[in-house]
Amino acid sequence: MTSLLTTSGGRAVLLAVLLGIVSAAWWVRAQRSGTVRSVRPARDSAPLADQLLLDAVQAAGATLGRRATFVQLSSEVCTPCRRTAAVLGRLVDDAPGVAHVELDAAQHPDLVRTLRVLRTPTVIVLDGAGLERGRSSGAMTPTQAVAALDVVPEFEAQRPARSETRRA
Repeated sequence: MTSLLTTSGGRAVLLAVLLGIVSAAWWVRAQRSGTVRSVRPARDSAPLADQLLLDAVQAAGATLGRRATFVQLSSEVCTPCRRTAAVLGRLVDDAPGVAHVELDAAQHPDLVRTLRVLRTPTVIVLDGAGLERGRSSGAMTPTQAVAALDVVPEFEAQRPARSETRRA
């Protein structure tokens, strides 16, 4: 009996199946690019990752938005990073209480390692108190940016941000 892989028809079928699997995997990844996945913030104390992130935002001279802050980790040679920055810049102009901070991943290796950033752009969505509420990787569309605000609960928009809190 002739093996399926030794015939030209069998190899063609195997190649077609393999091509189908690779295409499906590529399509799934492309669909998820820029989509924000929500995360649960730690309530007791800010973990190391949150503190490193807040320190980097403050070192960049930025303040947290009252409602949300989009922290974008980018790289110098990254076309999707520029597109995402433009999308988030327009969102900041249109949505009150929203801020955008862009950080160069190469200048923040500890942050990249701690946050487990594997590609740029990676966007981390912080609530008004500076807690991580969601993140995405890959280019973000305007629709995805607006939808990302949904990961910040409404009550968070009412609380003053850490950077805006005044002490008597």
